[in-house]
Amino acid sequence: MESNFTTDRNYKYEKAKEKVQAIKGFYGNLLAYCIVIPFLAYINYNTTSFLWFIFPALGWGFGLLMNGLYAYGYSPFFSKKWEERKIKEFMQES
Repeated sequence: MESNFTTDRNYKYEKAKEKVQAIKGFYGNLLAYCIVIPFLAYINYNTTSFLWFIFPALGWGFGLLMNGLYAYGYSPFFSKKWEERKIKEFMQES
């Protein structure tokens, strides 16, 4: 019985560790975004009148949004309920 408890604790620890790493990665990406995009805007404003920095800002911003949603556990496409249903479905097939 204790091995079940230990296995469950290890599983929870690993899941918590993964979540912390995802959040940490999100904040690293956010920091890089906040440094690089203003730098690109500065270069853009000093070199040309075409606002090209908007394209990397929007692309990277969308990726950052998706990364944040994943890091904080919000998934509009594949929710936890969907994931649990699929796991149960595949376990029953085996």
